[in-house]
Amino acid sequence: QVQLAESGGGLVQAGGSLRLSCAASGTIDSVNHMAWFRDAPGKERELVASISAGDRRSYADSVKGRFTISLDNAKNTGNLQMNSLKPDDTGVYICNADITLTGQPYLTRYWGQGTQVTVSS
Repeated sequence: QVQLAESGGGLVQAGGSLRLSCAASGTIDSVNHMAWFRDAPGKERELVASISAGDRRSYADSVKGRFTISLDNAKNTGNLQMNSLKPDDTGVYICNADITLTGQPYLTRYWGQGTQVTVSS
């Protein structure tokens, strides 16, 4: 059994920074891909950033230059550094990860519960 736990959300003023973490726990062999999504009121779920094996990263246009995604495979933890935050960044940030479990040759996708980020103007 694998669980993803996000942390680091909170309330911040526009222009401020937050660092989100997504920690995977369980019988994990490797985390092969991790992504962050954002759920905002009245909007469709948005893919904010993702990182894959080989350190390939991609970002939504709305966060390029402000957000940085990283993955520490030794700790099975991913981070999303968010700088120069804007009110439009407000939402629930949810991580998912494609994980290889110990003893299994295939990937399984897991989702976290989300962490609230609120940016005040």
